Amino acid sequence: MRFGLLALLALVPALSFAAPARDWRGTATMKPDGAYVVGNPAAKVKLTEWASYTCSHCAHFSVESEPVLKGQMIRSGSTSLEVRHLVRDPLDFAAATVARCGGPRRFAAAHAAVMAAQDQWLDKGGTYIRTNAAALQAMAPEVAARRLADAAGLTAIATAQGLAEPRIAACFADKAATEKLLALSGSLPAEVQGTPTFFINGKLAPNVGWPQLMPLLRAAGAR
Repeated sequence: MRFGLLALLALVPALSFAAPARDWRGTATMKPDGAYVVGNPAAKVKLTEWASYTCSHCAHFSVESEPVLKGQMIRSGSTSLEVRHLVRDPLDFAAATVARCGGPRRFAAAHAAVMAAQDQWLDKGGTYIRTNAAALQAMAPEVAARRLADAAGLTAIATAQGLAEPRIAACFADKAATEKLLALSGSLPAEVQGTPTFFINGKLAPNVGWPQLMPLLRAAGAR
């Protein structure tokens, strides 16, 4: 007996295929003031971090929180992380320029890479500043920042993130981007007395590290 195609398909149980959940970890958007939001911009839980790349506590938080904050909460779309830069010194500025140089598509990975390698580039950069202070002061600010990035190993991080030399040079020469970064750094609210400082959905979470912050995020709806 021969069956038509429609009749044959009618004998097959209907199957439903759920669309795979979106992975938000690599998504970043720049706000008008220059802050970067990593993850789902419409996330229920919005974590804001005032961070400095030369702050050891900020680097520790980035590394310690990554498996859960990035690997679960941001990945699921339930939580976003807004990174607001507090630029404290020339080396911090060089690191922020490198982290932001690749734009939204590369920011999340570059931010994590700069934080993870802080011990190495901070030591090299500090040594270079101490032995070349006079020469750096005689340079134009953008030239000094690039020289410092090269010496510290920050440029190598940018290259490892897929940035070509012309793009890196353009980032350090971009005066509009520099002004936006420094304006962002100068916009910190009175509650920010140091880094890192966290806000959850606009509410200050004072004096907390990742072990204390995680349950607060869970209580707010992070998953």
